[in-house]
Amino acid sequence: MTRNELLDLYFMDARAKLIDLAAFLDRVDRGSGDADFRLAAFRDSMKELAGDKPTRARDVLLSLSDPTSEPIEKSPGKGAVGAWKKAEG
Repeated sequence: MTRNELLDLYFMDARAKLIDLAAFLDRVDRGSGDADFRLAAFRDSMKELAGDKPTRARDVLLSLSDPTSEPIEKSPGKGAVGAWKKAEG
């Protein structure tokens, strides 16, 4: 497909998602208290969108994923949280 054909098919959907992301960040910014590691991970992952590499989707996914290969002894919670909490320090 041509770029214009792809834009014709997907632009409005992508535009809506972009506005949803902006609204999400506005709500978080208006919230009280400190944000946890997920907001920092989210903001870091958005930097991948500004590039022009054809691997943006993979790069965003990897930026939110745990890169370690060693298993942990005990999970700190009951479920996935969608972002990796990097070790501090």
